[in-house]
Amino acid sequence: MTDRRETNRKPKRRPNRPKRPGKGVETDWSEGERIAKYLARAGVASRREAEAMIERGEVRVDGRKLTTPAFKVTGREDIRVHGKRIQAHEPVRVWRYHKPSGLITTTSDPEGRRTIFDELPKSLPRTITIGRLDLTTEGILLLTNDGHLARAMELPKTGFVRHYRARAHGDASQAMLDTLKGGVTLDDGTRYTSIEAELERQTGTNNWLNVRLTEGKNREVRKALEHLGLQVNRLIRTQYGPFELSDLRPGAVEEIPAEVLREQLTDVIPDKLLPQEPEERPQRRRPSGGSRVHRRKR
Repeated sequence: MTDRRETNRKPKRRPNRPKRPGKGVETDWSEGERIAKYLARAGVASRREAEAMIERGEVRVDGRKLTTPAFKVTGREDIRVHGKRIQAHEPVRVWRYHKPSGLITTTSDPEGRRTIFDELPKSLPRTITIGRLDLTTEGILLLTNDGHLARAMELPKTGFVRHYRARAHGDASQAMLDTLKGGVTLDDGTRYTSIEAELERQTGTNNWLNVRLTEGKNREVRKALEHLGLQVNRLIRTQYGPFELSDLRPGAVEEIPAEVLREQLTDVIPDKLLPQEPEERPQRRRPSGGSRVHRRKR
């Protein structure tokens, strides 16, 4: 019997997927980056949330449902989440937003309350928040299109200090506030690391305090001061890491220049993910608030 060979038949193009290794052979993950990290940098979700989405079968690459967050992609693939195609990530961008009191820092609220995303300009691209602010807390909230950056800047080990001004009712003294420097454990067992608080001025039974911390746990400033018998009735975040609120008006959004991001964030994310040197562009009129940045000490 004569063997039949098809010489003109083109081989089928297979999607970019890991080959099943044989015994003793490990899969080659040398090219690209993990899909969960890619989705985080694309602003889809945090890396942990992206991994959960993969486990639930909500992510497909070139038509194939993924089952592992270890799968690597280069950005050339057809990547879809819930059927929606995810484009290759854009250069890292960050905005300062002056969050007013009365808005929820989430994409939606089951109680129907207004969220920051209801109030942000429609011209703003898809963004996620770097950390959160409580319903009644106001001040600087950073927005970014890069989930990896958001996660990195939220971690205490990154060293970004959060600055607050707090108005609190009660009998306060600097000696009492200094007890927070060694950390504090609440009655429910919650532990906060070092918090620096300075008594700025007193007006009757109200006290204006300057508070600095690096953790940023849920309602940390309010709960720590409440532990000392002080009731916070106004809380303003004035600075997050090197980025200041300055005189940015409530509800206003301003993008932080690319050159500032490169200077301030090189210790946080790889240089290849930072914005490249910008091309010559027409001068744009800067809002009155300016882009105030507190230079980090190297």
